[in-house]
Amino acid sequence: MANNTEMIEVEVAYALPHKQRIYALMVEQGTTALEAAQRSNVLDDFEGVDLEAAKMGVFGQTIKAPAKHELQKGDRVEIYRPLIADPKEVRRRRAAKAAGKSEG
Repeated sequence: MANNTEMIEVEVAYALPHKQRIYALMVEQGTTALEAAQRSNVLDDFEGVDLEAAKMGVFGQTIKAPAKHELQKGDRVEIYRPLIADPKEVRRRRAAKAAGKSEG
């Protein structure tokens, strides 16, 4: 790597309902979203985060391949938590439960 590699400032964000963090990082131009997430302290501050499997986005736009997505100056990488339950399945169960109550 050349000594004149430009450094850019980016952020990495992760949130739980009770705890949120944004990490400001200086990284080399060409750093990927996954690399920035790995360099942040997110794994030190939050247990159970699987960066290799986590969905990520930049400013709310989902990234298909975080390991290949090169960041631009000022980008904020968002690490998304897995859904606890499929929203469609939750609605389906709620509707079935409501239908059962109205029959009885």
